[in-house]
Amino acid sequence: MKWIKERDALIAQTMAFVQSVTGKRGAFHPPEEPSTTAFAVTTEIVTVRAVAVEAEPPAAVSPPEPPAAVSPPESPPLAQPHPVQVPPPRMSDVRSEMQARIANFRKHQERFEREREEYCAATFARLRADMRDASPRPPAEKRGG
Repeated sequence: MKWIKERDALIAQTMAFVQSVTGKRGAFHPPEEPSTTAFAVTTEIVTVRAVAVEAEPPAAVSPPEPPAAVSPPESPPLAQPHPVQVPPPRMSDVRSEMQARIANFRKHQERFEREREEYCAATFARLRADMRDASPRPPAEKRGG
């Protein structure tokens, strides 16, 4: 069971990394022996619905005000990333890009259609010319029977 040893080594490395980052020692204990208990896995299905909204970006973003005299929480809060305001793409930009792509696609398809028609016409012209220029075959001789 090589994978169990690899898993335990990975867990030990992860615990060492967490301890080096947080500075806490002894808070995490790696498993001493692989457990044979069964684990229950639950799967949660989440349905997400997107809504298109056209809005003007805010004029200026002011930094949040620090809270006044708040008692420290029991555990240190995790560093939250600051939200970045990105203006949504304007519908006119998306629409113009789509229209340009559709026009390019149509132009491409029309070129293929024209080339196919020209090839077909040239092939039929060559076939008709060959049929016209072909000398008639001599009549087949009858075999005596």
